[in-house]
Amino acid sequence: MFNSEAELVLPAKASLGEGPCWDSEQGVLYWVSILDKKVNIYDPRSHENREIQLDQMVGTVVPRESGGLVVALQNGFFFLDLNTEKLTPILDPEQELPENRFNDGKCDPFGRFWAGTMSLGEEAEKGSLYCLDSDLHVEKKRENLTISNGLAWSPDQSYMYLIDTPTKKVTRFQYDLQTGHIQNATEVISFPEGVGSPDGMTIDEEGMLWIAHWGGAQVSRWNPETGEQLSSIPIPSLNVTSCTFGGENMDELYVTTARKNTSAENLERFPEAGGLFKVRPGVKGMPAYSFKG
Repeated sequence: MFNSEAELVLPAKASLGEGPCWDSEQGVLYWVSILDKKVNIYDPRSHENREIQLDQMVGTVVPRESGGLVVALQNGFFFLDLNTEKLTPILDPEQELPENRFNDGKCDPFGRFWAGTMSLGEEAEKGSLYCLDSDLHVEKKRENLTISNGLAWSPDQSYMYLIDTPTKKVTRFQYDLQTGHIQNATEVISFPEGVGSPDGMTIDEEGMLWIAHWGGAQVSRWNPETGEQLSSIPIPSLNVTSCTFGGENMDELYVTTARKNTSAENLERFPEAGGLFKVRPGVKGMPAYSFKG
């Protein structure tokens, strides 16, 4: 049942909604509002959204096995206590780059937290991709990225996928589960002109990639083996930022959007821009992984 209708589950009107991450144990969706400096926890059972206001821009969030969350903020990695809403700093790998902030990220199947950076002015090749291990050691994995974005790991855990948005491409790496080593970068998907740029990304249990279109008002499904687009689902927001599978059966796709960089004309066309949406794409997704540290 592809091309299902997008349902608005939360009329958040976020300037830059991002980073959705489903917590299967708690049955809630974490997502962030980057420019508003908020971590959100959406509970689909009660339709309530809890907002945690932080003091700096927040790029992405993942659950922590021992409780609470790990967040990648403007100034590095932090633990976030959900009871007290207090932040505990872990490390800022770019302390010498105050004009950078963390953007998208997620945990790999081994429980390491990967997150990439970008310049606040979106300057070319100023960003890098980092990996926070369970012993809290941080390693730089890639550099010369412009807008480090969507990440995904193949169901057989042999590949990692990465988006650097302005390139309009998805790069695949050979991935070693035990060491976290990535190698042999290969471009596997290239966005055509006129459909926007690839932003956040997730993967389904068949190994197909789901990609949010910034400037393209849709999410699309791709086969990374062939580079072919398989389907697309329209989303009523010009700037679609990310997507993740969730729900009791992992068969619902939650989609974040943004009002940022949307003209008055497009806001009239897409009044729900910046909302949190849900679609039923007819396929199940891979679960999000938690941080092991």
